Amino acid sequence: MPTKLDQPAARDGEGKNGVQSLEIGMAILRAISSGHRAMMLKDIAAAADMPASKVHRYIVSLVRSGLVEQDPATSRYDLGPFALSLGLVAVDRLDRVKLGLAAIADLRDEINQTTALAIWSDNGPVIIRSVRPYRPITVNVVTGTALHLLTSASGRVYAAWLPRATTQLRISREQATLSLPETLKTASGVDAMLSQVRQDGVSTVVDYHLVPGVAAAAAPVFNFKNDITLSILAIGVKDMIDLSLDGPVINALKGSAQALSMRLGYAGGQRV
Repeated sequence: MPTKLDQPAARDGEGKNGVQSLEIGMAILRAISSGHRAMMLKDIAAAADMPASKVHRYIVSLVRSGLVEQDPATSRYDLGPFALSLGLVAVDRLDRVKLGLAAIADLRDEINQTTALAIWSDNGPVIIRSVRPYRPITVNVVTGTALHLLTSASGRVYAAWLPRATTQLRISREQATLSLPETLKTASGVDAMLSQVRQDGVSTVVDYHLVPGVAAAAAPVFNFKNDITLSILAIGVKDMIDLSLDGPVINALKGSAQALSMRLGYAGGQRV
């Protein structure tokens, strides 16, 4: 027979439907976070669609908890240090690879081309997973393939957005050992190429020297620190894939990379 302690609580909206007071507090936090800047009490109340007196009672507790803070000079409220800490911890715990695998699967379904995911490693960019399209003639990408910085689409993306101190030695080694076009044999030529990649927000390569007849495009994925963390690729037979910058494949690729960046906490638009 249930004891008194076993009975569900009925006060303050508690019970199987949750805690109403907590939900109200979360609604106020959402209103503050959606404001994009510190807000006056009346503005928070309007955004949360609540009376200002009610919002103030909750904000007192939110301030005490560190979820909200008030600027004494302006009386405006903003997210507090504990809210910021929670956000950073949540983003840090996201499994970027798991999210990336879902992204390349969705992209494959959209463009019906081979898609792949690359990460940065001690050996440079490395393909960690690829997804085949629904077509009889495809490009098979081998997991674990290491990519050159200057001649692969994903390599150029990493070279464009990683710090030069991270990539310079590898770039110099490739200039000394690879068969490269004249434009990539000089520092100024490499800089111009990488500047164009940043401007376009994507890199495209046709007839990659490791696999002639293949065309590929890569787009960067950024994390909450604004650092490149992944690269998404679309790969196909060069006469069967349209890699024009305003074409559907590139638009879908860039959209997929930007959506994944946002999912990983990147707050900007297209980073340049």
